[in-house]
Amino acid sequence: MIEDTLDITTPAGAMETFVVQPERGEHPAVLMLMDAPGIREELYDMARRLATVGYCVLLPNLYYRAGRDTKYGPDVLAHGSAEHARMRHVRTRMIIPPVMDDVAAMITFVDARKGVKRGTVGTHGYCMSGPYSLAAAARFPDRIAAAASFYGTWIVSDAVESPHMTLGRIKGEAYIACAEIDELAPMPMVTELQRLFKESGARGEVEIYPEAHHGFAFPGRKIYEKWAAERHWERLISLYRRNLG
Repeated sequence: MIEDTLDITTPAGAMETFVVQPERGEHPAVLMLMDAPGIREELYDMARRLATVGYCVLLPNLYYRAGRDTKYGPDVLAHGSAEHARMRHVRTRMIIPPVMDDVAAMITFVDARKGVKRGTVGTHGYCMSGPYSLAAAARFPDRIAAAASFYGTWIVSDAVESPHMTLGRIKGEAYIACAEIDELAPMPMVTELQRLFKESGARGEVEIYPEAHHGFAFPGRKIYEKWAAERHWERLISLYRRNLG
Protein backbone atom coordinates (compact mmCIF):
# COMPACT_ATOMS: atom_id res chain seq x y z
CA MET A 1 0.00 0.00 0.00
CA ILE A 2 1.03 3.61 -0.59
CA GLU A 3 0.45 6.02 2.31
CA ASP A 4 0.91 9.79 2.31
CA THR A 5 0.06 12.54 4.76
CA LEU A 6 -0.04 15.77 2.82
CA ASP A 7 -1.73 19.13 2.60
CA ILE A 8 -4.56 19.74 0.16
CA THR A 9 -5.07 23.40 -0.69
CA THR A 10 -8.57 24.73 0.01
CA PRO A 11 -10.00 28.27 0.01
CA ALA A 12 -9.39 28.29 3.79
CA GLY A 13 -5.80 27.06 3.75
CA ALA A 14 -3.90 23.78 3.94
CA MET A 15 -5.99 20.74 4.93
CA GLU A 16 -3.87 17.88 6.29
CA THR A 17 -5.07 14.69 4.62
CA PHE A 18 -4.12 11.04 5.01
CA VAL A 19 -4.13 9.26 1.63
CA VAL A 20 -3.83 5.49 1.27
CA GLN A 21 -4.13 3.45 -1.92
CA PRO A 22 -2.97 0.19 -3.53
CA GLU A 23 0.47 0.49 -5.06
CA ARG A 24 -0.54 -1.06 -8.39
CA GLY A 25 -3.16 -0.07 -10.91
CA GLU A 26 -5.76 2.69 -10.91
CA HIS A 27 -8.52 2.70 -8.32
CA PRO A 28 -11.63 4.80 -7.63
CA ALA A 29 -11.32 7.52 -5.00
CA VAL A 30 -13.43 7.68 -1.87
CA LEU A 31 -13.59 10.42 0.75
CA MET A 32 -13.76 9.16 4.33
CA LEU A 33 -15.02 11.91 6.62
CA MET A 34 -14.16 11.78 10.32
CA ASP A 35 -16.41 11.75 13.36
CA ALA A 36 -16.39 14.42 16.07
CA PRO A 37 -13.43 13.10 18.13
CA GLY A 38 -11.28 13.72 15.10
CA ILE A 39 -8.30 12.15 13.38
CA ARG A 40 -6.68 9.22 15.22
CA GLU A 41 -5.02 5.89 14.54
CA GLU A 42 -8.36 4.08 14.65
CA LEU A 43 -9.52 6.03 11.60
CA TYR A 44 -6.22 5.52 9.79
CA ASP A 45 -6.69 1.76 10.22
CA MET A 46 -10.23 1.93 8.86
CA ALA A 47 -8.99 3.85 5.83
CA ARG A 48 -6.30 1.23 5.30
CA ARG A 49 -8.88 -1.57 5.46
CA LEU A 50 -10.97 0.09 2.78
CA ALA A 51 -7.95 0.74 0.58
CA THR A 52 -7.02 -2.95 0.61
CA VAL A 53 -10.16 -3.83 -1.36
CA GLY A 54 -9.23 -1.47 -4.17
CA TYR A 55 -9.79 2.21 -3.38
CA CYS A 56 -7.77 5.38 -2.98
CA VAL A 57 -9.01 6.66 0.38
CA LEU A 58 -8.71 10.27 1.52
CA LEU A 59 -9.13 11.00 5.24
CA PRO A 60 -8.94 14.78 5.85
CA ASN A 61 -8.63 16.59 9.15
CA LEU A 62 -11.80 18.66 8.86
CA TYR A 63 -10.78 20.69 11.90
CA TYR A 64 -7.80 22.21 10.06
CA ARG A 65 -9.31 25.71 10.10
CA ALA A 66 -8.68 25.75 13.85
CA GLY A 67 -4.99 24.98 13.35
CA ARG A 68 -2.58 22.07 13.33
CA ASP A 69 -3.15 21.23 16.98
CA THR A 70 -6.53 19.61 16.37
CA LYS A 71 -5.81 15.98 17.11
CA TYR A 72 -6.95 14.89 20.53
CA GLY A 73 -5.94 12.44 23.22
CA PRO A 74 -7.74 9.25 24.30
CA ASP A 75 -9.95 11.06 26.83
CA VAL A 76 -11.53 13.23 24.14
CA LEU A 77 -14.87 11.47 24.74
CA ALA A 78 -14.72 11.92 28.52
CA HIS A 79 -17.12 14.73 29.33
CA GLY A 80 -15.42 17.30 31.50
CA SER A 81 -11.92 16.45 30.32
CA ALA A 82 -9.64 19.10 28.88
CA GLU A 83 -9.43 17.26 25.55
CA HIS A 84 -13.21 17.00 25.29
CA ALA A 85 -13.56 20.73 25.92
CA ARG A 86 -10.85 21.49 23.38
CA MET A 87 -12.56 19.35 20.75
CA ARG A 88 -16.03 20.78 21.44
CA HIS A 89 -14.67 24.32 21.03
CA VAL A 90 -13.90 23.42 17.42
CA ARG A 91 -16.74 21.00 16.74
CA THR A 92 -19.52 23.41 17.67
CA ARG A 93 -18.33 25.84 15.00
CA MET A 94 -18.53 23.32 12.17
CA ILE A 95 -21.17 23.96 9.50
CA ILE A 96 -21.90 22.33 6.16
CA PRO A 97 -21.03 24.97 3.49
CA PRO A 98 -17.28 25.30 4.26
CA VAL A 99 -16.93 21.51 4.28
CA MET A 100 -18.36 21.50 0.76
CA ASP A 101 -15.36 23.64 -0.24
CA ASP A 102 -13.15 20.94 1.29
CA VAL A 103 -14.92 18.25 -0.72
CA ALA A 104 -14.45 20.25 -3.91
CA ALA A 105 -10.74 20.58 -3.15
CA MET A 106 -10.41 16.83 -2.59
CA ILE A 107 -12.15 16.09 -5.88
CA THR A 108 -9.72 18.41 -7.64
CA PHE A 109 -6.84 16.65 -5.88
CA VAL A 110 -7.86 13.13 -6.91
CA ASP A 111 -8.43 14.27 -10.48
CA ALA A 112 -4.67 14.83 -10.69
CA ARG A 113 -3.52 11.98 -8.42
CA LYS A 114 -1.48 9.17 -9.94
CA GLY A 115 -3.08 5.77 -9.48
CA VAL A 116 -6.63 7.14 -9.21
CA LYS A 117 -9.30 6.09 -11.68
CA ARG A 118 -10.84 9.13 -13.37
CA GLY A 119 -14.54 9.80 -13.03
CA THR A 120 -16.96 9.68 -10.15
CA VAL A 121 -15.99 9.30 -6.50
CA GLY A 122 -17.61 8.05 -3.31
CA THR A 123 -17.99 9.61 0.11
CA HIS A 124 -18.96 8.36 3.54
CA GLY A 125 -19.08 10.01 6.93
CA TYR A 126 -19.52 9.06 10.56
CA CYS A 127 -21.30 10.95 13.33
CA MET A 128 -21.01 14.69 12.56
CA SER A 129 -19.84 13.91 9.01
CA GLY A 130 -22.82 11.80 8.02
CA PRO A 131 -24.66 14.99 7.02
CA TYR A 132 -21.55 16.27 5.23
CA SER A 133 -21.40 13.15 3.07
CA LEU A 134 -25.04 13.39 2.04
CA ALA A 135 -24.84 17.16 1.51
CA ALA A 136 -21.82 16.63 -0.73
CA ALA A 137 -23.72 14.14 -2.88
CA ALA A 138 -26.42 16.78 -3.36
CA ARG A 139 -23.93 19.63 -3.97
CA PHE A 140 -21.85 17.62 -6.48
CA PRO A 141 -24.37 15.20 -8.02
CA ASP A 142 -22.37 14.65 -11.21
CA ARG A 143 -19.17 13.72 -9.36
CA ILE A 144 -20.34 11.75 -6.34
CA ALA A 145 -21.84 8.43 -7.41
CA ALA A 146 -22.18 6.91 -3.93
CA ALA A 147 -22.64 8.47 -0.51
CA ALA A 148 -23.08 6.90 2.91
CA SER A 149 -23.85 8.17 6.38
CA PHE A 150 -23.22 6.07 9.48
CA TYR A 151 -25.08 7.25 12.58
CA GLY A 152 -25.08 10.76 11.17
CA THR A 153 -26.09 13.39 13.69
CA TRP A 154 -29.09 15.68 13.24
CA ILE A 155 -29.65 14.85 9.58
CA VAL A 156 -33.05 16.51 9.92
CA SER A 157 -32.36 20.01 11.23
CA ASP A 158 -32.59 23.71 10.37
CA ALA A 159 -28.91 23.83 9.36
CA VAL A 160 -27.96 25.38 6.04
CA GLU A 161 -27.94 22.58 3.42
CA SER A 162 -29.35 20.09 5.92
CA PRO A 163 -29.42 16.78 4.00
CA HIS A 164 -33.12 16.19 4.51
CA MET A 165 -33.83 19.24 2.32
CA THR A 166 -31.53 18.24 -0.55
CA LEU A 167 -32.06 14.49 -0.90
CA GLY A 168 -33.86 14.99 -4.19
CA ARG A 169 -30.73 16.52 -5.75
CA ILE A 170 -28.68 13.36 -5.27
CA LYS A 171 -28.11 11.46 -8.52
CA GLY A 172 -25.94 8.72 -7.03
CA GLU A 173 -26.91 5.99 -4.60
CA ALA A 174 -27.28 6.95 -0.94
CA TYR A 175 -27.07 4.66 2.06
CA ILE A 176 -28.02 5.95 5.51
CA ALA A 177 -27.33 3.70 8.52
CA CYS A 178 -28.93 4.69 11.82
CA ALA A 179 -28.29 3.25 15.26
CA GLU A 180 -31.46 2.34 17.13
CA ILE A 181 -29.99 3.78 20.34
CA ASP A 182 -28.76 7.25 19.47
CA GLU A 183 -29.60 10.45 21.31
CA LEU A 184 -28.03 12.44 18.46
CA ALA A 185 -30.42 10.91 15.93
CA PRO A 186 -33.43 9.66 17.93
CA MET A 187 -35.94 7.30 16.40
CA PRO A 188 -38.62 9.95 15.74
CA MET A 189 -36.06 11.82 13.65
CA VAL A 190 -35.13 8.64 11.81
CA THR A 191 -38.78 7.93 11.07
CA GLU A 192 -39.13 11.43 9.63
CA LEU A 193 -35.96 10.91 7.61
CA GLN A 194 -37.33 7.66 6.17
CA ARG A 195 -40.47 9.46 5.05
CA LEU A 196 -38.54 12.33 3.49
CA PHE A 197 -36.12 9.95 1.78
CA LYS A 198 -38.98 8.06 0.15
CA GLU A 199 -40.72 11.26 -0.92
CA SER A 200 -37.50 12.66 -2.41
CA GLY A 201 -37.18 9.85 -4.93
CA ALA A 202 -33.54 9.39 -3.98
CA ARG A 203 -31.97 6.05 -4.87
CA GLY A 204 -30.84 3.96 -1.91
CA GLU A 205 -32.09 3.21 1.57
CA VAL A 206 -32.28 4.21 5.21
CA GLU A 207 -31.45 1.23 7.42
CA ILE A 208 -31.81 0.91 11.19
CA TYR A 209 -29.29 -1.20 13.08
CA PRO A 210 -31.37 -2.76 15.89
CA GLU A 211 -30.05 -2.43 19.46
CA ALA A 212 -26.84 -0.79 18.19
CA HIS A 213 -25.52 2.39 19.79
CA HIS A 214 -24.14 5.55 18.21
CA GLY A 215 -20.52 4.81 17.31
CA PHE A 216 -21.00 1.07 16.78
CA ALA A 217 -18.45 0.83 13.94
CA PHE A 218 -15.41 1.98 15.92
CA PRO A 219 -13.37 -0.87 17.48
CA GLY A 220 -11.90 1.46 20.09
CA ARG A 221 -15.25 2.33 21.64
CA LYS A 222 -16.96 0.58 24.54
CA ILE A 223 -20.17 0.51 22.51
CA TYR A 224 -18.50 -1.25 19.57
CA GLU A 225 -20.83 -3.89 18.10
CA LYS A 226 -18.94 -6.38 15.96
CA TRP A 227 -21.96 -7.58 14.00
CA ALA A 228 -23.02 -4.00 13.26
CA ALA A 229 -19.48 -2.94 12.37
CA GLU A 230 -19.12 -5.82 9.93
CA ARG A 231 -22.53 -5.07 8.41
CA HIS A 232 -21.36 -1.48 7.97
CA TRP A 233 -18.31 -2.71 6.05
CA GLU A 234 -20.40 -5.02 3.87
CA ARG A 235 -22.93 -2.29 3.06
CA LEU A 236 -20.22 0.29 2.38
CA ILE A 237 -18.06 -1.87 0.14
CA SER A 238 -21.10 -3.15 -1.75
CA LEU A 239 -22.25 0.43 -2.29
CA TYR A 240 -18.89 1.40 -3.72
CA ARG A 241 -18.59 -1.76 -5.81
CA ARG A 242 -21.98 -1.12 -7.44
CA ASN A 243 -21.34 2.51 -8.22
CA LEU A 244 -17.59 2.95 -8.58
CA GLY A 245 -16.35 -0.50 -9.56
